[in-house]
Amino acid sequence: MTSSIGTPSGSAAGHIYVSRLLTDAAMERLSGLDYPLVVGGQEPPSRGELLDGIAGAAAAVLTLTERIDRQVLDNAGPQLQILANVAVGYDNIDIAAANDAGVRVTNTPGVLDQASADHAFALILAVCRRVVEGDRLIRSGREWVWGPRMLVGLDISAGATLGIVGYGRIGQAVGRRARAFDMRVVATSSTRTSGTAADGTTFLSLAELLASSDVVSLHTPLTAATRHLINAGALAAMKPTAYLVNTARGGVVDETALIEALQTNRIRGAALDVFEGEPRVNPAFLTLDNVVLTPHTASAGQATRDAMGLLAVRNVAAVLSGQPPISPVD
Repeated sequence: MTSSIGTPSGSAAGHIYVSRLLTDAAMERLSGLDYPLVVGGQEPPSRGELLDGIAGAAAAVLTLTERIDRQVLDNAGPQLQILANVAVGYDNIDIAAANDAGVRVTNTPGVLDQASADHAFALILAVCRRVVEGDRLIRSGREWVWGPRMLVGLDISAGATLGIVGYGRIGQAVGRRARAFDMRVVATSSTRTSGTAADGTTFLSLAELLASSDVVSLHTPLTAATRHLINAGALAAMKPTAYLVNTARGGVVDETALIEALQTNRIRGAALDVFEGEPRVNPAFLTLDNVVLTPHTASAGQATRDAMGLLAVRNVAAVLSGQPPISPVD
């Protein structure tokens, strides 16, 4: 359910709809704007709550769980000026429909790069060194004794190669962490297909990267071109000893193909922070010991979540005051 916070101002045309409760710092900044607020709770709004909350709004602050299509935009009304997404990705928003309606769309790039890279590398370490498997073993209460073949994983600092699919800001931040662990870094990029960057990263085609990497880490946005980029063919091209890590979007991976690859040991393991159809998680993943799962928490650092919310508020404040947005989606 949404609740109103604040009172209308004589100069405010419409309200600011906030689909989900943001951090205290972001909510405090929002409360200082000259607009009444309609604020959701901590859970995603239902479709009906979304339509009700955005109706008559001058601005909407959204999260990736809200699907914004033409129906939502039509229901909002012509006074809507901005959709401020509290995320880097914006595949939840129909950009063409927003453009047709004359509504600006913004996201929150840059402020979550380091936290997301930290989480991606934490997943790399966890799956390669079988940390979660060891934790489950201890918690199970089963008897165990150290042995030379027990929970043996990948020595990432022994010349292992990290393949980064999508060498944007987050991908580059993951690369810096990998080099600190003496990993060789290769990458795909939309702008380079060969050569070596100043930081030592070698650019390869996707096929070359998959065939040569010990760990493949995904950092590409979800678009029509990248949906199921990692499919059965891509998984078959990976080393049987390799690991897949996804902190991008669930739809970049064909989960049916990944589950089969994990069940048949076609690849050695995977670590996933995002899922197709989330928050639903394919129950087959829960039966696999060679998978580490986290609930889309790559950006869940306190300072990072504050910064994401505050950037969204700055975008709203700019557009509602007649200024260009800080971080527009083109």
